[in-house]
Amino acid sequence: MSSDLVPAPAVDGAWLAPAKLNLTLRIIGRRADGYHLLQSVFQFIDRCDRLFFEPREDGQVRRSQGAHGVPEEQDLVVRAARLLQRQTGCPLGVDIRVDKQLPMGGGLGGGSSDAATTLQALNQLWELGLGMDQLATLGLELGADVPVFVRAQAAWAEGVGEKLEPVALPEPWFLVLVPPCQVATAAVFRDPDLTRDSAPIKIAGFVEGDDRNDCLPVVLRRYAPVAEAFRWLDARARARLTGTGCCLFAAFEDQSQAEQLRAEAPAVWSAFVAKGCNRSPLMQA
Repeated sequence: MSSDLVPAPAVDGAWLAPAKLNLTLRIIGRRADGYHLLQSVFQFIDRCDRLFFEPREDGQVRRSQGAHGVPEEQDLVVRAARLLQRQTGCPLGVDIRVDKQLPMGGGLGGGSSDAATTLQALNQLWELGLGMDQLATLGLELGADVPVFVRAQAAWAEGVGEKLEPVALPEPWFLVLVPPCQVATAAVFRDPDLTRDSAPIKIAGFVEGDDRNDCLPVVLRRYAPVAEAFRWLDARARARLTGTGCCLFAAFEDQSQAEQLRAEAPAVWSAFVAKGCNRSPLMQA
């Protein structure tokens, strides 16, 4: 990370937790423990959840507002805060409020991003002084996608998603469609028809255009709303799937092109336009 960039709240005190897009997702094998070996490219977009933290002196971690339907004890922001407490022996607590903007089950990484922002914010607010490597290691205990949000830079990922190499990518405008369903990642990875033996490639192969998502055929077959949205978008631009979620996206050189197509999208789908970012919007000069 550049020394003049640090995680910091916005002017109104909100700490941003940005979405990510998987610009490619290849499954190249499977470990003995059942986890799939991946190759992927993560890039952030400037669509974000907004988190607010109020430190407490009594050591209690409380969530006053969070993702709909997610119990407080299971929420990754609560788990992240308590993990940080345990690992550092910090006696302080915190009240957390999450203003959710990112859909659940969409493949945008909202829960992982919320957890990473919690680690980054509380590291500062509790004055713990942990480095990025330490925070990323803690993040991996919460989920394979958390470290990329901690490191806050677009990355080529391997392993189960935890081996990261920073990459510099074009930063286009994206139209993102959100069909009215949630994709169950575990079900996709259990599907017998999922490709699990794609040939590994190098970063250069992705740059040259090899950017398929091996989960796409399974998601389209299992989730009719995603298939319908994919057909609509792919008839007008190059449609792609992010991660194992329901969200589809297409890239455009300028914002007006993306906005024009967003205006044409059927009302049955949520749709938004966002800017690609190689540096997480959480980072402030």
